[in-house]
Amino acid sequence: MSLGSPVEGGTAPTPILDWRHPQVTSLLRRIGPTAGPEGGADPAHRLAALRQAHRSIAATVRPVYSVEDARPVSQVLRRGRGSCSQRLAVLEAVARATGVPTRVRGLLVDGTFWYPRFPRLQGLVPHQVVLAWPEFRLGRLSAAGHPMAPWLSVSELFGDLAELSEGGGGGFTNSGTETLFEALSRTAVDWDGATLCPASGATCDLSAYVLADLGRFCSRDELFARHGQTLCPAARTVAEPVLGRRAAGV
Repeated sequence: MSLGSPVEGGTAPTPILDWRHPQVTSLLRRIGPTAGPEGGADPAHRLAALRQAHRSIAATVRPVYSVEDARPVSQVLRRGRGSCSQRLAVLEAVARATGVPTRVRGLLVDGTFWYPRFPRLQGLVPHQVVLAWPEFRLGRLSAAGHPMAPWLSVSELFGDLAELSEGGGGGFTNSGTETLFEALSRTAVDWDGATLCPASGATCDLSAYVLADLGRFCSRDELFARHGQTLCPAARTVAEPVLGRRAAGV
């Protein structure tokens, strides 16, 4: 992590974001030509490609409760299942493969955020979770597109937070089959307290669950190397065989 200067991210493959692997190049072919480098550097085109990639990943990589955040993207695709964090990593790998630099914001999230998913097993939920929240360097969109700063948070992949919070879909409940990954396309996922969903029920403002902002890192590899994964290696060894196959919402 760079202190006192911007974190520029990058497009290079990493042990987690192994986008040169045939599993990732196969995914790119399935997504179609809009995910390829032939689209050039036009921000509107790149945004459309990321949205298309998100939809494809949501449809083809089954959501489970895997706890191996450092699992390479190629292995996630081979298994056909992954946690919210792992599927976000797949999206990052697609972005890097098509020339879009990525970085992550590290958040330390209160474990109570996940209690609705485990009503009878809350004692097994970690007290705090290290979350890698991606950002993409798209530059400013064309006049016909959505104006934004050079770095786009994955929270704003489908519109700015104000637009998403007013969409009428309600906030994210962290229960049922929808995970954070799917929720991005329909509602604001706001870790900073900038929005409020007007509908009753779930809120878009998730800032109360953020215990610490760990800063921005060139890659999720760097974040986990510095702060570790949520569970220690021994705990992951015990939990992964069970949770790594358990479908979200079950």
